[in-house]
Amino acid sequence: MNAIKETNFNFENQTAFYRGKVRDVYTIANEYLVMVASDRISAFDVVLPKPIPYKGQVLNQIASKFLKATADIIPNWVAAVPDPSVTIGHTCEPFKVEMVIRGYLSGHAWRTYRDGGRILCGEVLAEGLKENDKLPEPIITPTTKAAVGHDEDISRTEILAQGIVSEADYVQLENYTKQLFQRGTEIAKERGLILVDTKYEFGKKDGKIYLIDEIHTPDSSRYFYADGYAERQEKGEEQKQLSKEFVRQWLIENGFQGKDGQQVPEMTHEIVQSISERYIELYEHITGEKFQYPTDEDVQVRLQTNITNALKLLS
Repeated sequence: MNAIKETNFNFENQTAFYRGKVRDVYTIANEYLVMVASDRISAFDVVLPKPIPYKGQVLNQIASKFLKATADIIPNWVAAVPDPSVTIGHTCEPFKVEMVIRGYLSGHAWRTYRDGGRILCGEVLAEGLKENDKLPEPIITPTTKAAVGHDEDISRTEILAQGIVSEADYVQLENYTKQLFQRGTEIAKERGLILVDTKYEFGKKDGKIYLIDEIHTPDSSRYFYADGYAERQEKGEEQKQLSKEFVRQWLIENGFQGKDGQQVPEMTHEIVQSISERYIELYEHITGEKFQYPTDEDVQVRLQTNITNALKLLS
């Protein structure tokens, strides 16, 4: 399978290159970002040793669909999607926080609650909640954006006190976050899903706030199946999830949570294939569309050709 582990292109007017955990980002003339969604996969802030075929395409195409579906709420950074695994967009100055919003007590929020925490990022959680319970209202639990290592929880008060974001901008970010989550929730409901929690990243260009990065993908969001949710909660059963959580669970079951001294378990061909199949299943369920496999041509040649042609049209 033709997985994209990494790219090493050199485009005309390229001014910078950055390799993130899962994306390769090329800056063109300090005006555009070419974001290649590789098939690398990360969990617990660690990039796992083997790429997952088609994972990048799945995430890129879901993000593209949802960015279009929310463009009436907030302008976004996208200028072109010239390849299933590539988005080209405008360079923005990113805010140094990620806006995490949670409608249910799951994942990190649940682990904090289970261990006795009742305040998360300044938000007070009621007593007597169970894992995956619906919260009375969605809560915003921001994190700082770490260049390396783990992102850290931070509260609205700390963000403003440290001057990370101005109050006027932060109020706007909160409003956008709530509106985007509401839209994402409505779209998920149409697909028989519950949008449990997600994160948004924002940037500024020419004094205006833009939505940047991917949104509502199974890497940045957690989904439950709506059918049977209430019954499963009532019985204390695990919820049926549509997210990257299944990868985290596989790692946890095999003794890995990204802690010092822990080894990533062996990623056999069968494991890699099963994760790839799950991502494609996620795509089809979230979008309601059949996944289109790319042609068998050399993936590096395809990427370079499609990006080069798109940049010519944008210049």
